[in-house]
Amino acid sequence: MPQHLTRYLAQLSATGGASAHTLRAYGGDLTELLAFLEGHGIKAPGEVHARTLRAFLVELDERSLAPSTIQRKLSAVRAFFRYLEREGLIDRHPATGLRQRRTGRRLPACLELSEVEALLRAPQADSPAGRRDRALFETLYSAGTRAAETVGLDRADIDFPRGLARVRGKGKKERLAPLGRFAIEALEIYLKDPARPRPQPAAAGAVFLNLRGGRLTTRSLGRILSKHALAAGILRHATPHTLRHSFATHLLDRGADLRAVQELLGHAHLVTTQIYTHISIERLRTVYNQAHPRAGKID
Repeated sequence: MPQHLTRYLAQLSATGGASAHTLRAYGGDLTELLAFLEGHGIKAPGEVHARTLRAFLVELDERSLAPSTIQRKLSAVRAFFRYLEREGLIDRHPATGLRQRRTGRRLPACLELSEVEALLRAPQADSPAGRRDRALFETLYSAGTRAAETVGLDRADIDFPRGLARVRGKGKKERLAPLGRFAIEALEIYLKDPARPRPQPAAAGAVFLNLRGGRLTTRSLGRILSKHALAAGILRHATPHTLRHSFATHLLDRGADLRAVQELLGHAHLVTTQIYTHISIERLRTVYNQAHPRAGKID
């Protein structure tokens, strides 16, 4: 089946219906599925049945993967078998009716404002890497951008006088994200730095560069943030997405309208943004229980 997977991914890439990040994720997920099928002696699409995919789902559950990760893998499996059905390679879609085991939705991790401030101060401004990292973190928290959106920024995307960044999000949708004064200042310092690496041809125009002049990757961004979070004394697991979650939660904590936050995050559906209201309510409840003399605990 590897040849069918190769053609499927090529078709996805050609139609532009998926970002490069999604293509990599789907490719990895489906390669994992094919390895599972091969381990069970299944080599042809027509040999895959619903019970086979349920066994694959059980294996994913047993690995204690995050529910969102399992859901992404299931989405990849369903889409792949829809493709095989359209191509006439299978008579019936075996993933129809396949459902993830229901689990409670985990609230996104969120940093306290004091933790965000400590993280933003962590990069030392006396080195090119430190100036880059400070600009990175200020941009992430100021604009609420995803990791891929952040490393994908080009210099032409930044409107310094207006404090805006043109961001290319999921599905290649564009939006304008605001950049606050601190983010603009950090970006100006970094981009004007004479010690900033000379961009490689493939990274010409990129805002954030690695030390060799290539465009920074999302994986490198994650490593950089984890390193500085540890240096800042942040004990909880922190990722670029943690800053995005913190951006949304802090806005709602301070009275921002939910639909405005939806636009800022680039969410297509309001229901995706509504999870942040649960975080804010939980935070308010915690503060209330800790501070009110007659709060008590409700059984």
